[in-house]
Amino acid sequence: MLVEEAQLAQEEKLGSQREVMTMGKGAHHRPTERSSLMNIGRRVDYAIRALSYLAAQPLDQIVSRREIQAKQDIPAHFLSKIMKRLASGGLVKSHMGTRGGFTLKKSPAQISLKEVYECLEGPLMLMECLQEGERACRYCAVCSQISVWNEAQHMLANYLAGVSLQQIAHKVGLREELAHWGQRGYRNSARAESEGVAVLGFMREKEKISVLT
Repeated sequence: MLVEEAQLAQEEKLGSQREVMTMGKGAHHRPTERSSLMNIGRRVDYAIRALSYLAAQPLDQIVSRREIQAKQDIPAHFLSKIMKRLASGGLVKSHMGTRGGFTLKKSPAQISLKEVYECLEGPLMLMECLQEGERACRYCAVCSQISVWNEAQHMLANYLAGVSLQQIAHKVGLREELAHWGQRGYRNSARAESEGVAVLGFMREKEKISVLT
C-alpha cells in the first residue's frame, strides 16, 4: 500500500515539475500533469477501479468511499483526490453526511473509458505535436512519422470511446474476486487433472478394443 502511494505521488510530482525540452528553434514542450498514454498512471487505474465498482451497483445506491477503497484496494488518500476530480468532471455525484458517498451521475453505459481518461489527464494525446503542431516541433510540416502517430491516436481514441463502464462493471470488487479466483484456480486445476486421467484411461481402453477387433 505504501509503495503504491509513493509511486502515485512520484508520478504527480514528475508531472508538475517536468522540465521544458527544446525540440528545434523556437519550439518547446510545455510542462503538463498528464501521464504518458504509453504508460497509464495509477491515477487512471484507480479511477477506473472505483468507477467500475460503482457501475455494478444500482444507479441510485450511494456507495461510501470506505467501501470503494476496501473492495477495489485503492489507497484512501488518493481515492479522495480522484473522486473529487471525477465529481468536478461530472462523472460522479458526491453525497454528504454520515451515510454519504458516491453515485454515478449518469448511466454506466453512457460513460466511456476515453471520457474517464480525459477527465483526469486532459485530451488523449500520444505526442505533443499532434495537438500543438509547429509550436511543439518545427519539423511537423515535413515529418514522415506524424501521420502514423495521428492514425494510432485516432484508433485508440475510437476504441476507448467504444468501451463503457457498463462493459467492465465489477460488482464484488477486486479483492474478493482475487480470493475466489485463487480457490477456483485450485479446484479447476484438480478437476482438469482428474479429467485428464479419465480421458487417458478411456483412450487406452479404446486402443485395446481396436487391437482385439
